[in-house]
Amino acid sequence: MAITGLGHTGLWVYDLPVMRDFYERVMGLTVTDQDTDMGIVFFSARPAEEHHEFVLQTGRTSAIGEKQQHQISWRVASLDDIRAFHRRFQDEGVPVQQEVTHGNAYGIYFFDPEGNRNEVYLRIEKDVRQPFRKSIDFGLEPDEIHAEAERLLTDGGDAYQPAQ
Repeated sequence: MAITGLGHTGLWVYDLPVMRDFYERVMGLTVTDQDTDMGIVFFSARPAEEHHEFVLQTGRTSAIGEKQQHQISWRVASLDDIRAFHRRFQDEGVPVQQEVTHGNAYGIYFFDPEGNRNEVYLRIEKDVRQPFRKSIDFGLEPDEIHAEAERLLTDGGDAYQPAQ
């Protein structure tokens, strides 16, 4: 018996309309089902393949900003996608914790309206010992991003650079 993947993740929330808007409009997920009486919404990034990968339901009891989970990571297909999220987060005023290279991935750590940490990331086909996290600017041009990521990887040094 082996685990073959993550089925879905769910969060308890305070303000379902605000959170739904964020994950639907800002993150681009598709609402696949909902039950307003139960206060639950199901989302998918691939609705033709997977009914839901993410669920929001009213009933959160921890205070906003209290650690409720480590992070929710959303895989993207290209550096252009990372750069598009970089611009969208700026336009929407989404709080970004850090834009990084992990050597084996590029990522943006950010917070949803209720303070839950998320990441959009692009897997890079490199084998890099973790943790490796260095800040990088996804506002740069793609060739500059790749060159800076290579420089940071080559320089090594103190590989783990926590968010400010």
